[in-house]
Amino acid sequence: MSWRFRNCWHASAGARHLARHSSSQVQPQPTALHFYQNRQLELYASKEAHRLSLRQLVFFGRQMDEEKLIKSANYVRTELPVRIAHRLRDLQALPYVVVTQEGVAQVYELYWSAFEKFRRYPQVTTLEENRVFCEFLETILNDHAPVIPSLSLGLSLSSPHLSPDYLDAFMRRMLVSRISRRVLAEHHLALSKSLGTNCLSLPEDPHVGIIYTALNLKHSIDKCVALLRGRPHNIEDEHGESLPNRGWLEVIVDGHVDTKFSYIREHLEYIIFELLKNARAMTATGLNHRDSSTPPPIRATIVAGENDVGVRISDQGGGLSSARIKSPPDLFSFSHFRNATRMDDTRLGALRSASSRGVKATVAEQIRPWQTKQSDVNSNDKDPEREAGIAPHPRIGLGLPMSNIYTTYFGGTLELVSLDGWGTDVYLRLPKLGTNLEGIEV
Repeated sequence: MSWRFRNCWHASAGARHLARHSSSQVQPQPTALHFYQNRQLELYASKEAHRLSLRQLVFFGRQMDEEKLIKSANYVRTELPVRIAHRLRDLQALPYVVVTQEGVAQVYELYWSAFEKFRRYPQVTTLEENRVFCEFLETILNDHAPVIPSLSLGLSLSSPHLSPDYLDAFMRRMLVSRISRRVLAEHHLALSKSLGTNCLSLPEDPHVGIIYTALNLKHSIDKCVALLRGRPHNIEDEHGESLPNRGWLEVIVDGHVDTKFSYIREHLEYIIFELLKNARAMTATGLNHRDSSTPPPIRATIVAGENDVGVRISDQGGGLSSARIKSPPDLFSFSHFRNATRMDDTRLGALRSASSRGVKATVAEQIRPWQTKQSDVNSNDKDPEREAGIAPHPRIGLGLPMSNIYTTYFGGTLELVSLDGWGTDVYLRLPKLGTNLEGIEV
């Protein structure tokens, strides 16, 4: 892609940035000038990100005081623009046919605006300034909620023009970097809240910031199962015909059920929730055993090793055989060459809808519509799942890819093994010691 075509795209993006801090404003500039004639972005993009481990985050966050909190604020303030700058580089390197797709330009504008705001943000020196900084962080986090579905939409539309390896590598860099920035911001927000309210974590649920230092794996699985049991679950067959509602399948948890380790609970429970919610585990098993009075249960087996913990989730949903999915790992792919469902009109439409609302990839945002709108469903025949973009038809197709991204962020692995005609085993492995650095790429 030539500079002439690049600049044409940036000019046609039509965006004018207005970065604000308090009452001060950054003068809007033509989008074409944002990268190619901006020495500040060149400077930040030349720096390396300072990767952290869970253990480092926990060690620094213990016994938090004002001095350490101010250091944390300024680390976040100076580190995030570096990480954003690398991703702006990635976006600039995309072929012209990709950057013209809907959603991609929106993400570029969001990233540029955030970069400008962070690099111009003044040093934090007091608790009151940190309070204002926390409000600023929360605003940025909310503003960037559309990033995941917008990127997925834009890259799905671009799939015919990109090799699967290039597309998936790009999406991995973008999404892992996004997770890393949210972890730093949300961890600092949690530390600030803890210091400001003098609240201490309970002995049975100890945590430092967003990291739970004795996370009970079985409790998290049981929690996800309980949440899913409250989910609307009309099951349809391959022809769209409704099947009798027999309730959710039983989930048996066995193995090393007392296993505890340090991890980000929100990440773990999102992974578990998605793996159990996956149609192959819950819905497909019901379909595969529609004539049985007692369909076989889902089994979650916990294994605690010396350096990691593992969970195997086994179902008898018939496996992953499909004319549109050549191998189980292709379910993690954003390329339609590997996962043909990426170009389905229903999925693209669901992504467009999700882009307008935003997706933060948490369990909480998924269960909220079920809980708050259930009365509306009963009275007005509304479907909160469909309104939230996570109904069985259509689904936005981000659950398994995001689960894989969360898993690999600190060096874990997620593997799907299909026994076609029988069922699927999912093997989740997460590091136990907290020494793995973030898996971000420059």
